[in-house]
Amino acid sequence: MGIFVLLLAGIVGVQLLYHFVFMGFAFKKVKTTPPKATHPVSVVVCGRNEAANFSEIIPQLMEQTYPNFEVVAVNDQSIDTSEKVLEQLKYQYGDRLKVVNVQENDRFFNGKKFGLTLGIKAASHEHLIFTDADCRPATANWLQWMASGFGSHKPLVLGFGAYNRTRSFLNMIIRFETMQTAIQYFSWANVGLPYMGVGRNLGYHRKLFYEAKGFVKHMHLPYGDDDLFVNQVAHSKNTNIVFHKDSHTLSEPQENFKNWFFQKRRHLAAGKFYKKQHTFLLGCYAMTTLGFYAVLACGLVLSPQFWQELLVLAGLRYVFSYLVMALSGRHLGGYDLLLLLPVLELSLLVMTAAQHIANWLNGPPKRWKYKPYQTNSPEAMASV
Repeated sequence: MGIFVLLLAGIVGVQLLYHFVFMGFAFKKVKTTPPKATHPVSVVVCGRNEAANFSEIIPQLMEQTYPNFEVVAVNDQSIDTSEKVLEQLKYQYGDRLKVVNVQENDRFFNGKKFGLTLGIKAASHEHLIFTDADCRPATANWLQWMASGFGSHKPLVLGFGAYNRTRSFLNMIIRFETMQTAIQYFSWANVGLPYMGVGRNLGYHRKLFYEAKGFVKHMHLPYGDDDLFVNQVAHSKNTNIVFHKDSHTLSEPQENFKNWFFQKRRHLAAGKFYKKQHTFLLGCYAMTTLGFYAVLACGLVLSPQFWQELLVLAGLRYVFSYLVMALSGRHLGGYDLLLLLPVLELSLLVMTAAQHIANWLNGPPKRWKYKPYQTNSPEAMASV
């Protein structure tokens, strides 16, 4: 039997082990109605130069059906009209809305950890749910679902931040990557190995934050307020996952490839600071996925006499890939991505490799956003 067949068999074997873990989440049942929860909750939403988004998300948060909550809006060093917008909303909603205005500070301009820390300190309640100004709760029951995740004395709740669907290949790539990432962090948390969460939809106790000394361990990095913090504090006994469709948040995806590429470079840069067992598990899956395509292509070109064996192994791997994605779609959506799964997977592999190379050559991004406002720019001054 050819060397490429043996190599591919080994790679597919490793991949199937991962897919068995993923299927634990894919087959997981979820209640049709949110468990009852009544403990007071503070929703912390942070944004920089997000005046328009603040004016939309705050009213939507206030319309949540949860019986006992407040919203803490962190205006993080904005130079647009965010402060004025939040003042008007504060007048409308009164004590249910707290506004934290973070003044411009060069030391903390490149990330939002300082702003989040101030928001956490300003919150009235111990149970905290986080989202971003450019996100929207999928339903009026979003907070009820997320708050219910604190049940069974679990101080850490991982949710799902989805992206809206548009007609573009970049949009498909973004939603595919988001879905694949969620399948992995939900699946590993499901078997007792939580390693990350997303700041678009995340919850934890304030006590957990203080016990970890906040973001001190990685305050020098302009990223990681969500995944690095979760990686630091999460373990099998303190983490819960919430993934019902009503518990999702929705965001508008990037429409510009360069902006998305920059954003993902920043996210990838955080991965090297994960715990060693997590970097090994994630790295092994990524390398075997890349190896799957490389060995399959080389085998078909250099050992065409074994094409049947190679395609059988590839088909076996794809059966499990489609099964995991289709069943996970019950929780996360994305059924429209199934048809192009191989194309999307291979495209994402190439782009991820390019992002790693860019980080290696130029260093990881040091800014929160691709093109932050400059206080002396005509555009910025005109918006104030």
